[in-house]
Amino acid sequence: MEIIIVSAVIIGGIGLVIGILLGLAGKKFAVETDERETAVREALPGNNCGGCGYPGCDGLAAAIVKGSAPMDGCPVGGPPVAAAIGEIMGQKVEASERKVAFVRCGGSCSLAKKEYEYYGVEDCAMMIYVPNGGAKICNEGCLGFGTCVKACPFDAISIIDGLAVVDREKCKACGKCIKACPQHLIDLVPYDQKSLVKCKCSDKGKVVMTECDAGCISCMKCIKNCPEQAMKMDGNVVRIDFDKCTNCGSCVENCPRHCIVNVS
Repeated sequence: MEIIIVSAVIIGGIGLVIGILLGLAGKKFAVETDERETAVREALPGNNCGGCGYPGCDGLAAAIVKGSAPMDGCPVGGPPVAAAIGEIMGQKVEASERKVAFVRCGGSCSLAKKEYEYYGVEDCAMMIYVPNGGAKICNEGCLGFGTCVKACPFDAISIIDGLAVVDREKCKACGKCIKACPQHLIDLVPYDQKSLVKCKCSDKGKVVMTECDAGCISCMKCIKNCPEQAMKMDGNVVRIDFDKCTNCGSCVENCPRHCIVNVS
């Protein structure tokens, strides 16, 4: 009986000593948390989409407090969240330009010509394993199997007539669709930019005419008619200089292929 009591006392004493040592170690090596980091984290929307480039909202909050990330770094929260974070950090945040995703392709099933009928796995990323990278003759256009749709956490993309279409009001510019698109067709553009080019094909005009009825053929009518000189050629496809463009609609009206659209 005495042995049991002694053993219990010894074990209890050891436990008490270990507990005290752990408590002291916890205080000595404790990592102090900036109260602002907690406040910033609570101000963020909590989607953890990664659109900011950091590992979730916790990562962004820590980076903002450290000064390595901008206070308007959350594309989902936008200006309201940026303003709230600015108040927490005691700084004024200038209003940032809202952006939305835009698919640079107009080659829907009714406009893009096909080389064959495809009945396999419906995943854009899998198209690298099939002939010509997909059924469409143009192998640079939208594949239409919705890999971007699956990647979007805001239900802002849908497939219409074999073409990915972005709902500008739902889009939060998180960038997940951009990373998901194997064709690299999706860009972030200013929300206020209304005239946009729905083609990224690098083929020459003569070839494009055999591939798609909505592709840019490098006719340069848009360039000749632009009063602001905001249009320029990028290889064989036209691009718009958003800084110069006034959304007058001249390029939209003069494009014979209707590959420049007004998204308003």
